[in-house]
Parts: sequence; structure tokens; C-alpha cells
Amino acid sequence: MRDTPTSVMLFAAGFGTRMKHLTAHQPKPLVHVAGRPLIDHALDYAYAIEPVTILANLHYLPHMLETHLADTNVRTIIESPDILETGGGLRNALPILGNGPVVTMNTDAIWSGPNPVKLALNAWQPDTMDALLVCIPVGQTVGYNGNGDFSISPDRQIKRGHDVVYGGVQIIKTDRLAAVPEKAFSLNVIWDQMLADNRLFGLPYPGRWCDVGHPGGITQAEELLNV
Repeated sequence: MRDTPTSVMLFAAGFGTRMKHLTAHQPKPLVHVAGRPLIDHALDYAYAIEPVTILANLHYLPHMLETHLADTNVRTIIESPDILETGGGLRNALPILGNGPVVTMNTDAIWSGPNPVKLALNAWQPDTMDALLVCIPVGQTVGYNGNGDFSISPDRQIKRGHDVVYGGVQIIKTDRLAAVPEKAFSLNVIWDQMLADNRLFGLPYPGRWCDVGHPGGITQAEELLNV
């Protein structure tokens, strides 16, 4: 099995209900920030590592994303009739993504600073890591009102805590997915297994980050990008 990721999975199947009217007639990844759809911002980071495969999972209004991506090399897979969540969606996509670790990306975040995917690849150590999550110190987030997701030790091992927020970019090995009995499940199920085995790691992001999870997040993200 290869150790270096050559595939990128874009999570684009969600309903985006917190975006209210903005997603009544379009999927969240097509909401514009700084004049471009959110998914195009994510693709900039993905293209920079020149992966063999880029795949987006679709569910809500999938034809709109299929049309938007038609002139790119991004492959798509539709989850139907039910949405599979992050873990189920990744497992469903493995026949296209192939064996070995995969880069996964949420498509609803804006980053200000170095490419988080490149940072993760440079820090990836497959001998000791089963997943490496790019995380943002809470003080470097924009518009975030939560309590944080993890804490990171000096050796980059992480545990549940309140110091950093998972930014939606990771490298993850996929071999544990097959054993999960549920069809739809969160990747938190896999992360908890990795935590128990001391195989889950985090990479602090040196820049700033904005989760575009509500309409006000668009203005915050554009201010972050100095638009």
C-alpha cells in the first residue's frame, strides 16, 4: 500500500442549512466568497499538490455541482438516496480514490496563509500517523464561537480539548473504514479509534481561518482575504 496521498476527497454533499436562504436553490459549495464559489477556493489548494485523483461527493442539488465541475478533471460521486456523512462518504468513494492515505477537504472554509494541504503533506509521517489533521489555534480563527476541538502536544499527538479547531483538511489512512457497521457515520468514529491507539496527530496552522457556516461568514471571509 502506498504511503503518500495521491487522491483528494472534497466533501460537498451537505445541505448547508445554516446558510439559510443562500442554499435554498444551490448547494453550499457554490456560495460565492470574493467572487468565486467556495469549492473553487478549495480546488486551488488541491490542484497545487497535483494529485492523481480529485473527487467530490454530492447529494443536495448535485446536478448544479456536476455542471460547475464539468470542465475540470474533478470526478463526482452522488450519494443517494441518503447522505452518508463524512466517514460513510469517504468509504463509499474508495473504489475511485484507491488504496492508501487520502487528503480530505471540507469545502466551506477560507484560509489566509500557506496552503494547508501542502503543509500537511510536508508533515506527514505514515510510520507513526494514521491521520494528520490541520488545526487552527482558537485565537487565529475568524468568526468562530465554539470551544475548540483538540489540544496538540509538542510531538503533534492530539487529544480532545479546547486549544485548536479542526480546519477541515487532513490526511487519513482508510483501512479502518471497512469495519464500521453503520452505512452513514462521522469520521469522528475513526478518529476516536486512532486516539485510543495514539495514532492521531495534529498540525497547528500558522495563518488564519474562517468557517463560512452562516451568511455572515461570507463578509468575514472576504475581510480575511482583504477583498
